[in-house]
Amino acid sequence: MNEAYIVGAVRTPVGRRNGGLARAHPADLGAHVLKELMARTGADPAAVEDVIFGCVDTIGPQAGDVARTCWLAAGLPEEVPGVTVDRQCGSSQQALHFAAQAVLSGTADLVVAGGVQNMSMVPISSAMLAGRPLGHDTPFSGSKGWSERYGTREISQFAGAEQIAARWDLSREEMEAYACESHRRAAAAVDTGRFAREITPYEGVTADEGPRRDTGPAKMAGLRTLVDGGRLTAALASQISDGAAALLVASPRAVREHGLTPRARVHHLSARGGDPVEMLSAPIPATAYALGRTGMAIGDIDTVEINEAFAPVVLAWLKETGADPARVNPNGGAIALGHPLGATGAVLAVKLLHELERTGGRYGLQTMCEGGGQANVTVLERL
Repeated sequence: MNEAYIVGAVRTPVGRRNGGLARAHPADLGAHVLKELMARTGADPAAVEDVIFGCVDTIGPQAGDVARTCWLAAGLPEEVPGVTVDRQCGSSQQALHFAAQAVLSGTADLVVAGGVQNMSMVPISSAMLAGRPLGHDTPFSGSKGWSERYGTREISQFAGAEQIAARWDLSREEMEAYACESHRRAAAAVDTGRFAREITPYEGVTADEGPRRDTGPAKMAGLRTLVDGGRLTAALASQISDGAAALLVASPRAVREHGLTPRARVHHLSARGGDPVEMLSAPIPATAYALGRTGMAIGDIDTVEINEAFAPVVLAWLKETGADPARVNPNGGAIALGHPLGATGAVLAVKLLHELERTGGRYGLQTMCEGGGQANVTVLERL
């Protein structure tokens, strides 16, 4: 059986909304990590067989197959194609899956996976709002099949997060304590240089801009809830952000021919679906499925990166899996570090690999909730 190795992994800093990356064209953000990836690995760009990027809201500067645009904007060979993937927040994690599957199948030897998103330039839900002149306020409005199956129930990430908080009986105070810890861990990681190896600075932005060192329970307690009568506030949600990340996936043959150094093996990859109305709880069954397929227990996992779309997503997952909280998002998550939608999956993979290398851990698991009630799970084995 073939193997899929990660031989390179790099990301930009994650910029805060309207921060240091706000005016960076998405093609240039993506191009920046692609050039750095090729330089760091020493791989021949002409040997790359495909560039698979995740991106959400692919309109305006993110339209027109942004994966291809990023590669060309980087000045890299025209004969290398690109394709853009949309699995909502898991888009670039799915890009990594597709890249690894191409290598595992033997149909490709060297594939780039990554993602890019500038949410300052292209606001969240821009693609959905573009349907309003056509009479479709949401992707579901006007669909007879959807309405027959799911009725008129509200479909939104905010409603889904509230449902999870209620179903797992998570108090606002419990969620705020988690959010404070995310900021504390993220600030500590930035201050101690834990992210330095994985980041390539972009036009003067050298570090993640999201962590708030001045936040605390008192400040969070004074915020209004996102939904009347709800438990969630903006402090319990991921930050709107900008950024890009890329990884190079290689077969054993590519490793030999190009003199590459395998850093991790893709041990497992899968994706599962759940309730599209509750939407954000799919990482729970997806993780159970992945552990069952691999024969692993949650205790075998040294580090977990689970996207902090909202605090209740992670807290419910922790309750159901019994994972050690100290091993989960050890350097903070999207509440503190941001969530540049289509880039986040690749950002988390880059962070996961570097944390395994820093700590000497063997196995890392990555998962995240996604629109439509879906979740990807990737298990990496550090080499």
